[in-house]
Amino acid sequence: MILLDYHNRIIEDTLKTRFNPESKPKPVDMSIVDFDGVSYHLSTLDDSDSKLNLSIRWKCWPELIQYGAMDVLRREYSRWIVEPEHGYDFTLQFDLENIGGDPEDVIRRVSLLKRNAMAAPFERAFDAQSMAEKEDHWDPSSSQLMTIHYRDSEAIYVQNQQDRVTVIFSTLFKEETDRVFAKVFLQEFVDARKKPILQNAPQVIYSHREPPLEIRHVPGLLDSESQGYITFVLFPRHYVAGGVREETISRIQIFRDYLHYHIKCSKAYMHSRMRARVSDFLKVLNRAKPEIQASEKKLASGRTFRRA
Repeated sequence: MILLDYHNRIIEDTLKTRFNPESKPKPVDMSIVDFDGVSYHLSTLDDSDSKLNLSIRWKCWPELIQYGAMDVLRREYSRWIVEPEHGYDFTLQFDLENIGGDPEDVIRRVSLLKRNAMAAPFERAFDAQSMAEKEDHWDPSSSQLMTIHYRDSEAIYVQNQQDRVTVIFSTLFKEETDRVFAKVFLQEFVDARKKPILQNAPQVIYSHREPPLEIRHVPGLLDSESQGYITFVLFPRHYVAGGVREETISRIQIFRDYLHYHIKCSKAYMHSRMRARVSDFLKVLNRAKPEIQASEKKLASGRTFRRA
């Protein structure tokens, strides 16, 4: 089982070509899609092939801005931010003659645009938990439940507590077999914590149809057999400032895509095995067909002949 990349490979490869000083600037107009309904538009200006725009559109963008996404984006891309392109939420502009930084570093950061925008609510929750942990008397009402409706009928809920941060994914399983596979996968997550090397892994809780206590008061929750909830309980050791925090934010964002991707891979594998088994059974049945023996028949004259 593989881990999905959390950066956009198409943007990365395209910018490597465009940022190459040996290549001549050429006009480009590309529409790119990513996980979770994200759309990008990579294009050059009409009057200059050396100016390259990258725009992003996402249905949950207003919620991300509410939870501090612009602060994160200014921190990462301040020198390239321009007015958003018409029909998009956020735009970066690059001058190919003067990129304004190490090309490899810029390419890597730009390919993480979706990840960095989504990082804002997680960073806010982690910082809030760190401050609450220092307080002698913590008021539970100060805990903020941040909701990101990043897909149709699906959302991510992030809430800080005094000693932990809870992340809840609501996801739809359109088929009964998907729910069965998901339950098997998530049970493996639970059992994995029993291994000594993974005892510090986050706790994972799966509930079918019934939402966790943290979000039962949220209006508009879908009451359906196809609805499932996956809860991650993160403790301070899981988001220590630095590389650990950045990796946690990156990995947990793509969990929903990781889960559904491997469900589909497992179903494809099972179908291929079933087709192979059916083919083997057909060969056995074909070999088991009895051969029809020719029988002798007599005419009225007494002569005999063979009839197949």
